[in-house]
Amino acid sequence: MTTLLALENISTFYGPVQALRDVSLEVKAGEIVTLIGANGAGKSTLMMTIFGTPRAKSGRITYQGRDITALAPFEIARLGLAQSPEGRRIFPRMSVEENLLMGAQVVKYANYDKQLALVFELFPRIEERFAQRAGTLSGGEQQMLAIARALMSKPKLLLLDEPSLGLAPLVIKQIFGAIRQLNRETGLTVLLVEQNANQALRLAHRAYVLVNGVITMQGSGPELLAKPEIRAAYLEGGH
Repeated sequence: MTTLLALENISTFYGPVQALRDVSLEVKAGEIVTLIGANGAGKSTLMMTIFGTPRAKSGRITYQGRDITALAPFEIARLGLAQSPEGRRIFPRMSVEENLLMGAQVVKYANYDKQLALVFELFPRIEERFAQRAGTLSGGEQQMLAIARALMSKPKLLLLDEPSLGLAPLVIKQIFGAIRQLNRETGLTVLLVEQNANQALRLAHRAYVLVNGVITMQGSGPELLAKPEIRAAYLEGGH
């Protein structure tokens, strides 16, 4: 498999505070790669750094072999990356349809009908709520909409930041099922940040562990699931 995304010795700061320290990871085409870690470990910072906000202070980010470290977020999006950020961040005053149009605008509405059909297949509730104002949706429906909006640009790489946060178990199962279906049926590559380590590691082909801005461990999903230190820290009541 070819490498789609690579981070090489990335360091990111918020003012004087270092959030990421010499982080290196890669995502190969067709993979689901997950990043697990406790609150404050730097997971969301890593996802935002890939999109250039905040900008990496040192190191290099490449996508399909091209250096994107200094590109603007809109330029990165046009290359085939899409992000569903932590906290959903939908446009609450807009309708579901208008939110989806915002996602499709990145690629000037190319493949709009095809992507809309895919979104409706994955999340039938989105079709039911199509004309409804997004802010009136349930938490689970808003998360589906955030993912659907990202999919409307037909990305090659989807960045998902905490898609299960605050959701009911049944909705979480549906969200993870959709991610698995996308990967298996369309070959979509996914980089997933997730606090629900058990679900994430069962879904992922490979995984990285981030602790205080540093990658401390990596391996296949089953390998990390089997490690006693991972089970103690993330799966058996650890935080």
